[in-house]
Amino acid sequence: MVRGRDACWEHCVLVDATRQKVRCNYCRREFSGGVYRMKFHLAQIKNKDIVPCGQVPNEAANGQESSSSSASGGIRPPHDGFSGQNGSPCPPSIMFARCSPSSQPAVDDVQKQKQDNTDKKIAEFFYHNAIPFSVAKSFYYQEMVDAILECEAGYKAPCTEELGTKLLEKVKVDIDNGYKRLRDEWKETGCTILCDCWSDRSAKCLVVFSVTCSKGTMFLRSVDISDHADDPHYLFGLLESVVLEIGVKNVIQVMTDSSASYIYAGRLVMKKYPSVFWSPCASHCINKMLEDFSEHDWVNVVLKEANMITKYIYSNDWILDLMRKFSGGREFVLVRPRITNFVAMFLSLRALVVQEDNLKHMFSHAEWLSSIYSRHPEVQAIKSLLCLERFWKSAREAVMVSEPLLKLLRIVDGDMPAMAYMYEGVERAKLSIKAFYKDVDEKFVPIWDIIDSRWSTLLQSPLHAAAAFLNPSIFYNSSFKIDARIRNGFQEAMTKMAYEDKDKVEITKEHPMYMNAQGALGTEFAIKGRTLNAPADWWTGYGYEIPTLQRAAIRILSQPCSLHWCRWNWSTFDGVHEKRRERLELERFNDLVYVHCNLWLRAIIRSKDGKWKPINFDEIDVGAEWHTEAEVAPCTYLDDSWLQLAHFTP
Repeated sequence: MVRGRDACWEHCVLVDATRQKVRCNYCRREFSGGVYRMKFHLAQIKNKDIVPCGQVPNEAANGQESSSSSASGGIRPPHDGFSGQNGSPCPPSIMFARCSPSSQPAVDDVQKQKQDNTDKKIAEFFYHNAIPFSVAKSFYYQEMVDAILECEAGYKAPCTEELGTKLLEKVKVDIDNGYKRLRDEWKETGCTILCDCWSDRSAKCLVVFSVTCSKGTMFLRSVDISDHADDPHYLFGLLESVVLEIGVKNVIQVMTDSSASYIYAGRLVMKKYPSVFWSPCASHCINKMLEDFSEHDWVNVVLKEANMITKYIYSNDWILDLMRKFSGGREFVLVRPRITNFVAMFLSLRALVVQEDNLKHMFSHAEWLSSIYSRHPEVQAIKSLLCLERFWKSAREAVMVSEPLLKLLRIVDGDMPAMAYMYEGVERAKLSIKAFYKDVDEKFVPIWDIIDSRWSTLLQSPLHAAAAFLNPSIFYNSSFKIDARIRNGFQEAMTKMAYEDKDKVEITKEHPMYMNAQGALGTEFAIKGRTLNAPADWWTGYGYEIPTLQRAAIRILSQPCSLHWCRWNWSTFDGVHEKRRERLELERFNDLVYVHCNLWLRAIIRSKDGKWKPINFDEIDVGAEWHTEAEVAPCTYLDDSWLQLAHFTP
């Protein structure tokens, strides 16, 4: 005969089967020894080391006396030997009953009431402290709740002083330990030093140093360079100090913007440390391509006209709601405040082109014509534009030219190792633009000149060419031409990365095996993996017969090519460099910023689970939400206003 489920399991949960450890649903205490000892706890019986439950509902403790006798084979507990917490006889229902279906609704009601009350208390905390609701999407939010549930009843949350002192130190130690684990990864994958610069109108200039690899990113520090922003030798000193801190053999590249002072400083780094590359930021380069394109007269005109339409639609909630209604249920977004200016303008223009028919329909529909807004004088200019074929022709042309560049920017602006895709992306963009203009030189050549002019800056680093050469989805693709620039870039990169002569000899021997897809590189799985695996993963899986080239390939293909995926809130670092702060307060504030930034960066890599997918250019939707727009944790815009209110006592 099969035994029924013990009624006690309605009031507790098994948390460790090996140790028969169970947790009370009411006070959250945990006991080893299985459900037998939990019954004493729930029945409020003082017995040896078992603490009676002070939160168990009366219904749960007293609801089954009538069935306990039969359920336990006629045996009842001796009331004179055991007493409840208040001196009353312990109820036999929990001690001996095997099934308790009638008590379940009452238990469920009590549990639901407790959960509702808990939800309300959490909500009150958010409302009282003006905490953005998006914080509830943070990885750390649910982890905090889970950790509290693991504590016994009576847990007291840390006070202000503890948050600003010993707890801050403990979390900082945890982050430093994670830093040590990342250093082990750098030995295999290499890393990139990111040097992100910001300045305001008052000539204040800050630079943030961080180090990144495919396994994660670490914020290091910020430096006020207001008095030395144009001094390449000072900038070189800063870059050198970070390179030495990380370890020369771990650093693949140093990435900065492409201003003259940073270019010169980068060359000084490469001269002193020949194995280290300097690379400009690829997303900055593509943004400049879009900016140059927008300066063409006809493009400038259509962008201004599109902006006028956008402003009008967003000027009134009723008009915006009506447009959303006429957009056919599709997401209608014209304003993209979290994207850089020129990118946002081209994305808004693209959204208008997509909604061309719906816009025309709305402004001719009876619902619009009967509204008071249709009689406003400013609407006539908008309606005239919407009926102007020249506007739509120019808009479609600008969208078709800019979209390949936007696709490439979307790739490099993310938080993934995109080095393998930059070269192919530029070539794809040029061919797409040429095809759109049907090979008419006077049409596509001016656009190509813009791209080539900015692209030449990026080509100062051979890493992009070497990454294209080592990307199997490109190298073995018969439709992609491996030209002299790619081959020369590969040779130059290998010369810099091969520290010793024996490494150069090994790469020379292994190179033909890669060229001809010999051995493991030519198996059925390796051939399928060329497009199904991320490039660095492909080399990890199939390059084991050519280990020296494999190591160089993994280290190159694991690098990013953009600074801009990490949208720092610069006011955070501005507060660090306020001269009015006392030394002890400044040290604590630095620790707080260090912890804050690195917890945010850690959440990003956790959201990826350490996995990267290969990129398919044809599947990229530039109209979808960009990484820099995401409001869910991890967010790319840091709201650090709370740091300004942090006051610490020594």
